[in-house]
Amino acid sequence: MRILLIGDIVGKPGRSIVVRGLPEIIARERLDLVIANGENSAAGSGITPAIYRELIAAGVDCITLGDHIYRRAEINGVLQRETNIVKPANFPPNAPGREFAVVSGRNGVSVAVISLLGRVFMRPVDCPFRAIDRVLAQIPGEVKIRLVDFHAEATSDKQLMGRYLDGRVSAVLGTHTHVPTADEDILPGGTALQCDVGMTGPHESILGRRIERVQETTLTFIPTHFDVATGDVRLNGSIVEVDRLTGKATAIRRLCFRESELTAPGPAPKLAPDE
Repeated sequence: MRILLIGDIVGKPGRSIVVRGLPEIIARERLDLVIANGENSAAGSGITPAIYRELIAAGVDCITLGDHIYRRAEINGVLQRETNIVKPANFPPNAPGREFAVVSGRNGVSVAVISLLGRVFMRPVDCPFRAIDRVLAQIPGEVKIRLVDFHAEATSDKQLMGRYLDGRVSAVLGTHTHVPTADEDILPGGTALQCDVGMTGPHESILGRRIERVQETTLTFIPTHFDVATGDVRLNGSIVEVDRLTGKATAIRRLCFRESELTAPGPAPKLAPDE
């Protein structure tokens, strides 16, 4: 089974390349399931119901989130109602959203998707290690394929989670830093690990934001609005191949597409508003 995790989708540029290019990527890469981190998809922070529907219509099968999950309060209803979008499982029990999702791939195989938030240099949250133990105990035994999006800052945090879960999940893939790491590997127990799959959005930027705005605030301490940049849009992610019978990963590969490498440019897709 071939599963793609798309890294943090940033604003309209990130959504545009997903909407325009994902159907082609699904066909070209023979993907059975697509997961995307959508916590930065609304103007760079949060997600709205309209954007949720837009990403699902584009071919995303499940959406994971992170520390900006509740930036747009209108998403709370979607988090409580829909079964293919998840909150970090180590958020408080009464926080809106599901701790995990079980979704079906194009080949009919069920996959469990879990999101976790790291604690190093991040907001205070419950222990992700205890949370994942609790969640794994709830997932039906017949669901062999289990993917964890670990939304965390420190590579040490992500490596530790990978080793902790080796042999218990199919993959631990990192998001949040917006910078892809070249450390993809299959651990001894059959778990694929990569500290960060990268950002889907404008790379002529500072982590997706306009360079001059970030520089101005950094150099002068004068607050500015960190607008989403627009140049050099890329889709970053990683494909994990998993044995459907054992749930063990057999391969992992980084993926990066520029707009020019996808379908010939046409009219810009009509996107949902950020607000």
